[in-house]
Amino acid sequence: MSGILDLLNSPIGKTLINGASQQLGQGKQQTQSALSTALPLILGAMKNNASTSDGAAGLLKALGNDRHSGGILDNLGSILGGGGIDQDVLDDGAGILGHVFGGKEQNVAQAVSKSSGIDLGSAMNILKIAGPLVMGYLGKQKREKQVSSQGDLGNLLGGMLGGGGQQEQSLVNRLLDADGDGSIIDDVAGMLLSGGGKKKSGLGGLLGGLFGKR
Repeated sequence: MSGILDLLNSPIGKTLINGASQQLGQGKQQTQSALSTALPLILGAMKNNASTSDGAAGLLKALGNDRHSGGILDNLGSILGGGGIDQDVLDDGAGILGHVFGGKEQNVAQAVSKSSGIDLGSAMNILKIAGPLVMGYLGKQKREKQVSSQGDLGNLLGGMLGGGGQQEQSLVNRLLDADGDGSIIDDVAGMLLSGGGKKKSGLGGLLGGLFGKR
């Protein structure tokens, strides 16, 4: 299953890129690059958390919340339109990031910023937008596929990440272990830009494919 790829290659994906680009004052190409970095890192962190029984139970409970039923996918135009990004979505995103990245979301934002060329504040907002989007899509999939166990949840997340799950875990863990001196951030950003040296597989293939088809 390549659900997140299908989602972002759809009209919803175009709405997301265009809306976030306008709201954040960033070019579409940079916004696209930032989103294509942010989404697999968030998914990788969720899969990492779901590898424990407590983590899986917490994620399943959160996905069962009506807030994460998938409605956000139908309302992107209004969320990313008008005078500013919906504050409720940003607040929800901040909570999601804090949970999945354990307070190290600044490190992740730095990697997104360095790999896409957008400023740090915009990178953090991209992550805050991406978090509820991922949760909404996962929540919709959970309901449709009747996902109720740790194993089923791991399979769902793994399917959305494709074959490079281990590499995502490595990148996420390096970001979470970073001590803030910047060197790890640079290394991870470099791996994101190069695809980790892999062709058409792992994170590099996922990032290349996210927006490659129109």
